Amino acid sequence: MDTTGRHIILDMWECNQELLKKKQVVEQIMVDAANESQADIREVIFHQFEPDGVSGIVVIAESHLSIHTFPEDGYASVDVYTCGDMDPHIGMEYLVKRFESRSQEVIEVVRGVRPLKVETPSGDLLVESTRP
Repeated sequence: MDTTGRHIILDMWECNQELLKKKQVVEQIMVDAANESQADIREVIFHQFEPDGVSGIVVIAESHLSIHTFPEDGYASVDVYTCGDMDPHIGMEYLVKRFESRSQEVIEVVRGVRPLKVETPSGDLLVESTRP
């Protein structure tokens, strides 16, 4: 079994605040992102906070997509983790577009291989762990 996975950590800033407020909207965009990536969706769990904000996860056979929204700041914190041949960038790009994010910060962690590597979108190595 191949343990290799890619984990995109995405901070989206200057998003459309209205899109980040309601569970139904955030959930549909996240499910659509998984579908755009041709993921095999297994479970969808989202929670509405009061007065605003949403947290949720789309569990896929290939791993998961998760989000936490902060509408008052136009900010969303997202993880897109995929294993196998699935490309996490497809889901990430879809989310940036749909949430109308005007500014993003991204790092990618290559998971399931040693040493653990953290890279920027350009492929620059930020961190490489050392084994004890």
